[in-house]
Amino acid sequence: MIAFVRGPVAAIGVDSAVVEVGGIGLQVYCDPGTLAGLRPGQEARISTSMVVREDSLTLYGFADDDSKNLFELLQTASGVGPRLAQAALAVLSPDQLRQAVATEDLVVLVKVPGIGKKGAQRIVLELKDKIGAPSKTVTGRPLQTHEAWREQVQAGLVGLGYSARDAEDAVTAVSPLAADMPTPAVPDLLRAALRVLSKA
Repeated sequence: MIAFVRGPVAAIGVDSAVVEVGGIGLQVYCDPGTLAGLRPGQEARISTSMVVREDSLTLYGFADDDSKNLFELLQTASGVGPRLAQAALAVLSPDQLRQAVATEDLVVLVKVPGIGKKGAQRIVLELKDKIGAPSKTVTGRPLQTHEAWREQVQAGLVGLGYSARDAEDAVTAVSPLAADMPTPAVPDLLRAALRVLSKA
C-alpha cells in the first residue's frame, strides 16, 4: 500500500491533484481543504490511502495522517464508501467528526452530503467505541488568499455533487463571511456554504 506520496505538484483539478513521483504522475483524489494547500510546481507531501477495486486502484489524499486514519476508519461503518468518507472530512474536521460521534450529535453528521439520519445512527453505533476523543489542540488547516477561495469552495461543492448554479449561489451567500476574515479559510467557508445549501 502507498502510505504517502512526495513530489512536485504537476496539476490541480476540481477534486484531485497529480503528483510526480519518480517520473510518474500519480492522480490523488483530495478534499477541497487539502487541494487548497497545494501549488502547481511546488513539492508536496500528501498522506494517502489506496482503495482497491476489481477494476481500479484509487489513491485518496489528505493533508495529515490523522485525516487519513479517520478516512479509513469511517469506511468500516456499514454503507460508508471512500467518496462518502472523503465528503465527511471535507465538511467536518477530524476533531469535529470525533466530537459528533462521541456525543451522538446526528444533526452535525447529517450535514455531510449523502449521510441521512439512519446512516448517521449507524456511524455512531459502529464507530463510537473506535473513533477516540477529540484532541485538545486542533491542527490548523491551509489558508487561502482573498478571492482565490471562491474557486476552491465552488469546485469543492461541485465535487460533492451540487450543481454549478447552486454552488455559485452558496459561494455568493458566504462572501460577506469571507470578507470579514483576514485570510479566508477554505474549509471553514466550505462548511458555511454547505450549511447554506442544507437550508435551501
